Amino acid sequence: MVRVLICDDQTVVREGLAAILGTDPAIEVVGLAGDGQEARRMVSETQPDVVLMDLKMPVMNGIQATYHLRREHPNLPVLVLTTYADDEWVLDAVRAGAAGYLLKDTRREELIEAIKGTASGRTYLDPSIAATVLRQAAVGTAPNGQKPSGIEDLTERELGILRLLARGHSNPEIARRLHLAPGTVRNYVSTILQKLGASDRTQAAVIAVQQRLVDESRD
Repeated sequence: MVRVLICDDQTVVREGLAAILGTDPAIEVVGLAGDGQEARRMVSETQPDVVLMDLKMPVMNGIQATYHLRREHPNLPVLVLTTYADDEWVLDAVRAGAAGYLLKDTRREELIEAIKGTASGRTYLDPSIAATVLRQAAVGTAPNGQKPSGIEDLTERELGILRLLARGHSNPEIARRLHLAPGTVRNYVSTILQKLGASDRTQAAVIAVQQRLVDESRD
């Protein structure tokens, strides 16, 4: 069962999302918050597995709330669901630590799949905004192709795990692919984040894209 906290300033949207998610027996909506500040308070009360976060809200917007939640609850993924596809919103959400970014016209089945996948450690980007992240990643590549500090310290095994992580695979999926114990993969991921200076899997994935470590033609 995936426990979800929905944060959106529009009552009809909150209730509509709750009704949609309620059609899946594997998802339980544990709370509805009207702004980021309320979401931060409700997380401690409801103990969700995923926070479904809007961005433009009063009191505390979704960017600010995501930033604080990721630091107050490092293991709690925040999945952004918004109408905003502007570069600034997308990149700020990723920098704040969002585990994924979807637009509100996402189909029901895709939204449910994204919530379940996010709870298991996968990263989701709406296809219409994925190019924004990739463009920014390309712009952010170090001059003369120089690799950022940390990449050169990764072993071949760690590079392989980083590539799979950047494609959105969860730790259990990586473990199955590489015939490793899940705990071993978890330790590798922690080491990778430390070497890269990344605070979470999303930042590590962006670094992998920056360095062209991910071949999109392969699964």
